[in-house]
Amino acid sequence: MKIIAYSYSDPLLEPTPDSSIWGWELDQIYQDLGKRLELRQLINDCRVDPVDYLLIRRLEELGDSVQEVSDRLAELEALGVQLIATEQPYTSSQQGQEPSITNLRADLLKLLQEIQHQQRSRRIRQGHARNRVNALPPPGKAPYGYRRGKDKYILDRTAAPIVKDFFEQFLLYGSLRGAVRYLGQKYGKKISVTTGRRWLTNPVYRGDTAYQNGQVVSNTHIPIISKEEAAQVDRLLRRNSRLPPRSASAPRSLAGLVICQECQSSMLVARVTTPRKDKEYLYLRPILCPKRPKCRAISYEQVLEQTIAGICQDLPRAVAGMNLPQLDAVKNALTKAIAIKQDILAQLPTLTVEGVLDTETAALRAYNLRTEISELQAKLATLPPVNLRSVAQAVSIPQFWLDLSESERRFYFREFICQIEIIRDRASWQIKLIFIF
Repeated sequence: MKIIAYSYSDPLLEPTPDSSIWGWELDQIYQDLGKRLELRQLINDCRVDPVDYLLIRRLEELGDSVQEVSDRLAELEALGVQLIATEQPYTSSQQGQEPSITNLRADLLKLLQEIQHQQRSRRIRQGHARNRVNALPPPGKAPYGYRRGKDKYILDRTAAPIVKDFFEQFLLYGSLRGAVRYLGQKYGKKISVTTGRRWLTNPVYRGDTAYQNGQVVSNTHIPIISKEEAAQVDRLLRRNSRLPPRSASAPRSLAGLVICQECQSSMLVARVTTPRKDKEYLYLRPILCPKRPKCRAISYEQVLEQTIAGICQDLPRAVAGMNLPQLDAVKNALTKAIAIKQDILAQLPTLTVEGVLDTETAALRAYNLRTEISELQAKLATLPPVNLRSVAQAVSIPQFWLDLSESERRFYFREFICQIEIIRDRASWQIKLIFIF
């Protein structure tokens, strides 16, 4: 008894199936990629050397239309081959059973609607895949700030400056809610915080195009923000994700950072005013203290002074203890890998002209290289800046912090500090800084 298998896959849509999927001991496997040359060879081989069983995954792999599928089935039936679809409820008639072709047609009609649906879906996905390979924008409306051009997104000269200003405001203060409020006040452009977060993470504003399959192709159109700004946006978003929801836009620089070590409660900035006087007093008090009596509030200004003194004293030592040479090695490795892939990408047009690659293969290879480059660039963007030591030296001067506004101080605190612990000792207290790195 001779058993063979056949599979068809479109390289634009799916990977080549593994030979272990069949679960049978096979005499031969025929595989087609994009074109059905192996299918024709399979039928010719069956004429020379008869086959008992042919395994396929689904009937639609036999052709691009219902008519083609029907014709292939008729050819295989005439050769006495029993066909088994492993992912569909279909098995052709046994050899010698009559009327076999009538049985094939009856079974095929039962699957006709499903086959038509699958092939229509495949044609749509193939169209989208060709657009991806050619780095064309996906279907749908262009993101705010862009318009759809002939083959790429183009800047909307009216809306793009508004988006640019939104990003600059976020980069300046590190507050998403603050940037959203800024748009409403300056431009009358009202968006939700959720929409603002989508803007910050949308690859389109970085000059890249993202597709529904999750892949990103770099440098497809003019960006609104640079790659360096995009990396800083990602770092700020990761930093803010460690804080309580509204602390990122709180007006006070210590908001969301301070915790009481005694009761493990986060500490809230409380404001106290005196009647008929302009002076106000700021305190840090535990939000949910389970102790009785509760842990007392502490002067905000005193905690702020100790925090600045602690940064100036401890930050240089913390940075010096980091394994920066290893970090540099990782960055160099990623940069080298990106350069190698970009070099291969630059050689593809020459290989196409010389006939080494056909146009379709070159386009698919270029698409895969661009997505791989995007992934490497994303990894590179998550790493800390290389000049961390020089930055630490610069911010270790007390006057640097005293000259900043509260919003500016908030930005820099969250660049370095993960948490500030209040350690109580009867009547006194002290702070402990926990840095991000």
